[in-house]
Amino acid sequence: MVIKVGLIGYGHLGQYLASKIIQDENFELIFVWNRTISTLRGKIDESLILNNLDDFVLKNVDLIVEVAHPSITRSHGKVILKHCNYMIGSPTALCDENLLQDLKSAATKNGLYVPSGAFWGGEDLKKMSEAGLIRSLIVTMKKHPKSLKLEGHLKEKNAMVTSGPTLLYEGCVRDVCALAPNNTNTMAAAALAVPSLGFGNVIGRLISDPELINYHIVEIEAFGYPKEEGSCFHVHTIRKNPAVIGEVTGEATYAAYFGSLKRAAGKGPGLHLC
Repeated sequence: MVIKVGLIGYGHLGQYLASKIIQDENFELIFVWNRTISTLRGKIDESLILNNLDDFVLKNVDLIVEVAHPSITRSHGKVILKHCNYMIGSPTALCDENLLQDLKSAATKNGLYVPSGAFWGGEDLKKMSEAGLIRSLIVTMKKHPKSLKLEGHLKEKNAMVTSGPTLLYEGCVRDVCALAPNNTNTMAAAALAVPSLGFGNVIGRLISDPELINYHIVEIEAFGYPKEEGSCFHVHTIRKNPAVIGEVTGEATYAAYFGSLKRAAGKGPGLHLC
């Protein structure tokens, strides 16, 4: 069965996914929408350009993939789920508990898929969470200052970083997702994969480091029960993802997103990590 895909967003990641979809015989690219339509001219076939996002309802697609901005899920997530499966590439939008619950309620016929991206070991931690075995989870993301797209006081703090690693934020994932929506999708994926903790109790740490000129680094540290030190479950992973200064997404994450896209089907209604 060929899966018909609509793509929302045509930045670096969107361009990568579009090319992979076109090359894969298991997929058919039906449309591409981008906030700046002129960006699409001359880069993809004119027949694939969707000028008005609301017109997606006229397209017969099986799956819509968002790799644009969290605002897309806020404005269109519920109606997309009424028509087809939806893979949300900007899961920071789901730090809004009301929106998360609305989308879960809307996913009664189709699936809401969250790509694991740079969240290494997500499926394993999800299983442990479902068994009630996760006590705490910490996700640390380290990037060059120019790769951080921040808002509010975090933007001001990052502008002052000139040397050495600087901790910009440490606290619940819900708050940092709102201040760094483009840089904390891995943290959001962790909160969704471990619902026993969720956005309110998964801890996020965001570090700005001018010395990271070739990589983004993601560290994931989880503790389980029992609570006694020396006898509890503990896992600590460190992921170095090659990345050019200024890029929000590391190179290895591109391939991971396409891998997620290939798994974003057939799981039925509800919320799924892929």
